[in-house]
Amino acid sequence: MTTQILIAGFGGQGILFAGKFLANKGLLEGRQLSWLPSYGPEMRGGTANCSVVLSDEPVGSPIVNKPDVLIVMNLPSLDKYEDAVVPGGTIFVDSTLIGRKVQRNDVRVFYLPATQLAQQNGIATLANMIMIGKVLKECDFTGFDNIEDAVRTVVSAKHADLFDVNLKALKLGHDS
Repeated sequence: MTTQILIAGFGGQGILFAGKFLANKGLLEGRQLSWLPSYGPEMRGGTANCSVVLSDEPVGSPIVNKPDVLIVMNLPSLDKYEDAVVPGGTIFVDSTLIGRKVQRNDVRVFYLPATQLAQQNGIATLANMIMIGKVLKECDFTGFDNIEDAVRTVVSAKHADLFDVNLKALKLGHDS
């Protein structure tokens, strides 16, 4: 089984971190994978996206042109990538920042006010991980087990104080 995932939004929303988390979770599960970050020249506020491929076989290309799963954190990303999702794929939308609905009817869609939930729960910078928690609940390419180990691999020792809040964000998204 191979799952191609595209996460997209503005720089500063944790797009690359979310992709790195999924890649490390796949690695812990013994999956073949690729993680390919892409971002504009702006440090924050520019466009950012991250391609993750998780597979039971060697990954031939890290580039995701036709995602099975699309996670969008802003309207420009939904506008740009909505049509690229494979029929039968899944789109996750941060409905706090994206006011329009997905226009396709051949994909599953989940609307989650991740940015609003993050702000209400005192973890304003972790809407990305709330979205990932929802993805882990709704998609079958990986489960919710091993999340502590996966978070441990992406949260550096320098930022160990962020371990518990990342777990909180994942659980919040999973329970939404």
